[in-house]
Amino acid sequence: MTGADIASAAEALIGTRFRLHGRDPATGLDCVGLLSAALARCGHAVSLPATYSLRSRLVPHVDHIADECGFAACTGQAMAGDVLLVQVSPCQFHLLIAANDANYVHAHASTRRVVKQHGLQGWRIAGHWRFANSV
Repeated sequence: MTGADIASAAEALIGTRFRLHGRDPATGLDCVGLLSAALARCGHAVSLPATYSLRSRLVPHVDHIADECGFAACTGQAMAGDVLLVQVSPCQFHLLIAANDANYVHAHASTRRVVKQHGLQGWRIAGHWRFANSV
């Protein structure tokens, strides 16, 4: 599995409906569920937590989860398949999966769908991980 495989798997989920704590593409995904479903489509099934709130002032501690999924912290420009934790508001953090050319796939709560967007919309990057085989 490569970063490109993860990006392709995430892109295949574009249009899937949004559901907070959703882990099944048939019933809906949130941002954590999108990562879980993309990894599963690559043959890398993981069990990610579903006990978190939509809003929080604290930066979620996701390094241990990233490590369990086979990701390593990194810096620099995002590559296909990288996972970014961004702060979309003072009380909300969100995961994105890098696609290509500054495009990102994520479960968008407002549009109620998994979407692909260009750029980070001014969101602050709070974490950046790359699949270990892609480092």
